Formats: sequence, C-alpha cells, structure tokens
Amino acid sequence: MIPPAALAVHLCIGQVYATSVYKNSFIAHFDASQTAIGVIFSIAIVMLGLSAAIGGTWVERNGPRKAMFVSACFWAAGFLVSALGIGTGQLWLVYLGYGVLGGIGLGIGYISPVSTLIKWFPDRPGLATGLAIMGFGGGALIASPASRQLLSYYDSGYDPTVSTSVADGHALVLLFLTLGIGYFLIMMFGVANIRVPAPGWRPAGWDPAAVKAKPLVTTAQVSAANAIRSRSFWLLWIVLFCNVTAGIGILEQASPMIQDFFRVDGKSAVAVAAAGGFVGVLSLFNMAGRFAWSSTSDLIGRKPVYMLYLGVGMVMYLLLATIGDSAIPLFVLLAGVILSFYGGGFATVPAYLRDLFGTYQVGAIHGRLLTAWSAAGVAGPLIVNGFLDAEGKPGTLTSSAYQPALLTMVGVLAVGFLANLLIRPVPPSLHEPATTETAFEKEAAA
Repeated sequence: MIPPAALAVHLCIGQVYATSVYKNSFIAHFDASQTAIGVIFSIAIVMLGLSAAIGGTWVERNGPRKAMFVSACFWAAGFLVSALGIGTGQLWLVYLGYGVLGGIGLGIGYISPVSTLIKWFPDRPGLATGLAIMGFGGGALIASPASRQLLSYYDSGYDPTVSTSVADGHALVLLFLTLGIGYFLIMMFGVANIRVPAPGWRPAGWDPAAVKAKPLVTTAQVSAANAIRSRSFWLLWIVLFCNVTAGIGILEQASPMIQDFFRVDGKSAVAVAAAGGFVGVLSLFNMAGRFAWSSTSDLIGRKPVYMLYLGVGMVMYLLLATIGDSAIPLFVLLAGVILSFYGGGFATVPAYLRDLFGTYQVGAIHGRLLTAWSAAGVAGPLIVNGFLDAEGKPGTLTSSAYQPALLTMVGVLAVGFLANLLIRPVPPSLHEPATTETAFEKEAAA
C-alpha cells in the first residue's frame, strides 16, 4: 500500500499541469492578459521549489504522514482561497491561493513520500520513486478531462470541445471548490496508509553487499547541510536544471508549436483539436518516461541513464530543428522522446541522490535540489519565448522560427552532459558518523 499512498498525493498535486484547461476562462472572467494569468502557474512552481528546499529538513524530522497531511491542507486551502478570489473578482487572491498556498502544498507533497519509498525499496529505488513521481506527470491526464466536464456541468453554455469556449465565474468557483474538497479527501487516503519500515528492515532475499559493489553508490550517510557543501550536489543541480529547461521548452509551447511547424500559406495543417491531442500524447510520454527510465536506472545506473537523457536529448533536439517539419509522425515521436527524458529526469533524481548521499535526510536534499526546477521553470519559457518574439507574431510563425531556440537547447543539454560526467562520490569528510540514526528509524522505533 506504500506506492498507492504516495501515488494518491502525486496524482492530486499533478493537477498543476492542467491549468491551461481554464486559462481562457480566467482571462475572460478577470479581463486580464495571458501574462497576468500565466503568473499563477509561475508562482506555484517557484513556491514548489522554495517550500521543498526550506521545508525539506522539517519533512525528514517529522515523517511522511505529517508532511502529507500538511501538504493536503495547503493544497486544498489554495483552491478554496482561489475560489474566494474568483467569486469576488480579486486576482491577487488567486495568486495567494493557488500560487502561494497551493505552491507550498506542491513542494511539501512532492518530496514527502520520497524517503519512505526509497527505504521500502532499497533494492530498486529508481522503480520506487518512479511509481510515485509518475503520478505527478499523469495528474493532468485525469485533471484535464475532469475539469472540462465539471465546467460543462456547472455552466451549460460551456462547450469543452471548442477551444474558444469559456466558462462563467460561477462555474469556476464551483470547479475550484470541488477540486479542493476532492483532492483533500484523496490525499487523506495517502495519509492514512503511509508507513515507514522498521529499523533494519530489508526485502526478503536482498543482499546489501550488491549495492556496495556499484560505482557511485555510497553506504555512508550525508546530512542535507553537508550535501550542499559537496561539488556533486551542485553538479547534479546543473544536470537537473539543464534537463528540465530543455524539456519545459517543448512542454510550454506544445500546442502552438505543432501548428506552426506544419503551416502552409499561413494556415496550419494541424487542427486545434489535434494540437490538443498532441499535448495529451506528450503527457503520456512524460508519465511513461518517469516510470520506464527510472526503472531502467536500477539496471544500468543513474549516471549512465542521465548520459542517455542528455546525450540522446541533444540528438533529438537537433533532429527536431532540422527535419522535424518533414512529417507529423516524426515530429510527434521526437517531441515524445524528449518529454520522456524530461519526466525520467525527475523520477530518477531521488535515486541518484540516494546513491550519492545515502538515505539520511535524502528528502531534505531532494527539496534543496528542486530549486533547479524553479529556476528552469523561468529559464526554459524565457529562452523559447524570447526567440519566438523576435521572429514574429503568434499564429504566423513557421518551423524556421523555432530553430534558434531548439539549437540553444542543444547547447543547454551539452552543459548538463558535461556536468554529469564530472559527478564523483562524496568525500568521506562530509559523511555522518556511522552511528547516526535517521529520523524515520526513530519514528518507526517509537
């Protein structure tokens, strides 16, 4: 029941990837610009990284159950405060609700099950974290259609099959109330079922000596404070930043990008509905990559699998820039592989941290590392949008307009590839004493 408990939290907070469903309705309701509404998502992602970094040590100290409960409270409160903001026409309340409060729930909820899963699956940490973090990537697959259907139920004038259709403010209020209450109840399932293993527990037939034999895998423990003093932590920060920056460049522009790549005489050969379907396909690649690639890392190692993400990712971006407009199936395949590496990078990094720093405070270390996600969430869209703004207006661009941005991403991935090559074991001077007892062992013993 431990993976389903973790999945219950990640499926709920993964809703953050579905904010585009009601974006146009928000623009119409608040009479605001796309940028003003897009800030909601940006605040949430920045708060995710900050709350995970600041609250990571607290999560380790108090255990997964309390952390998941706090996450559920903040996440639900974010929806309820936002509903108040929608009802009163105050956009700043949505910034405070979904952005700040919801973002704190995102950060605490994202890291809360990681340490626990790694302790239950010491033989397959990549598979374990992939099971949960796959849910974060797949949360939008459930939230998007569910939100559309709820909006059409609450507002008879809203047509979920028409991209230009917008829901009224009353429907948006009811949607946020429904999501807030519903997600809280689902996350309570995770709170009720999460457990930590007893001290010294090991899977039947597992030999810890097998772990010792693998390169870059330590049997020592490193605290969060010492981890950020190591060169390996900051090299891995660069690796995650580069991988996420490249992936989010595709994710943020997915729908208009496929329409622009196949534009002839000013008209796109890809319909709006088909472009929406492409976004769904990318979500599947994103979700599948989180499980498949992180599980593969248990067999070939974390460093080799990141060489795959970054090295093959460079080739995929180069092909996308040069021949991506030759056929729609080829474009979808190349973009899908890139997004699978994007998702795989997220799911594999907790196991990479466990290999380098041990299980002691790995959740806190993971929280600090997620600041790379916050930085990439700003850098990726800035790079792509900056180049596209220089090329022309939306709706008139072609594949050639994307080439500078895509080739820049090749360079970004190259930096990450070199950083990954330089990662080495943490020096013994940063290890904790051999008698150090982890917070989870203390909790289980109690």
